[in-house]
This record gives sequence, structure tokens and C-alpha cells, in this order.
Amino acid sequence: MALSEGMADPLPPDPPTPDSPATDLPERPFGPALARALRGRCPACGEGAMFAKFLKPTPACTHCGQRWDKHQADDFPSYIVILLLGHILVPLMIEVNSALAIPLGIQAFLWPTLALLLAAALIQPAKAAVITFQWSRRMHDFR
Repeated sequence: MALSEGMADPLPPDPPTPDSPATDLPERPFGPALARALRGRCPACGEGAMFAKFLKPTPACTHCGQRWDKHQADDFPSYIVILLLGHILVPLMIEVNSALAIPLGIQAFLWPTLALLLAAALIQPAKAAVITFQWSRRMHDFR
């Protein structure tokens, strides 16, 4: 006899856990929050600053009070930057070397300098994106 024919489910539903999503909490859409975070603003309200220093998030938003010191971004933003740099620089090096005859001495200065500049430009947005993703999904202590 199938469950749809009136037989009761033999297993009771699982009790809620601290990690299970609550249905009464407001939604946190990732897209708009990411757009705010990439501009250096608080992903929750868009008013306060996301970072107190270059890579140090503010303890809490000065406008809405959202805590940002609970994130666990760790090394993931660096991994994202390394992946992006590889996908940007390697094709660029191949194309430049096939189209132009740049001396190796100039290339030895050009590519590492470009890599450092791009890494510095990408690391803060990458960290903002990781923290925003954790916040929007209520991961770790973002409840």
C-alpha cells in the first residue's frame, strides 16, 4: 500500500537544528547585497562602510548595526584572486607574445607588476563577495 493511499509516514519529521533555516526570517537576496558590497558598502543596508581598513571589515555597520566580525572568509578570497589572475594573465600573455615582440627583460617587469596591481585591485571585492555570500545564506554566525 502506498503512502498516498492513507498509510501514515513511519518516520516523524526531524526536529529543527540550530543550522536549519528558519522560515520567519527575512530573505537576504545575494545579488543586490553583492552589488552593495562590491561598492564597499554594507550588504545589508547599503549605507555603512563594509571595510574599516583595506581588508579588515568593520566590526558592525554604523547605519544598521549588522555585525561583520562573524565572517569566516579565511583564505578563500585569495584563492578566488589567484584563479582570476590565472584566467586573465595567461591568455593575455599568450596573445601579447604572439602579436608583439616584447623583449624578455621588459616582460620580466611587466607581467609581475600587472599581477600585483590586479591582485591588489581584486582582493577586497573578492573578500566582500565571500562575506556577503556567507551573510546572505546565514552561514556561520550570521543569523
